Amino acid sequence: MKRRGNSRKVRIPYFLALVVNMLAKMTSKNQLTLPKSITATIDSPEYFEVEAINGQIVLTPVRIQRGDAVRAKLAELGLAEQDIADAVQWARQAPAKTLRKK
Repeated sequence: MKRRGNSRKVRIPYFLALVVNMLAKMTSKNQLTLPKSITATIDSPEYFEVEAINGQIVLTPVRIQRGDAVRAKLAELGLAEQDIADAVQWARQAPAKTLRKK
């Protein structure tokens, strides 16, 4: 066999990903408790995006933006900025006097 001008070189990455395998048991209510040592490596998020890919469950940490969720709900309901301003103004009005029965 004749080699070409450049020989193949193995590149050593600057960092190696640490792979840790641990067991987690699923309860009868389909709940999993993730090991603390695993969640500590990802800053212990409150929410995860869950996907099933090729027979594996993949959890991806996500940060929920509360303001984005509110804006999305307002858009879904078709509420405009003026609708919100009107509702706030209405809520701040002095309550109407109730009539007492004699």
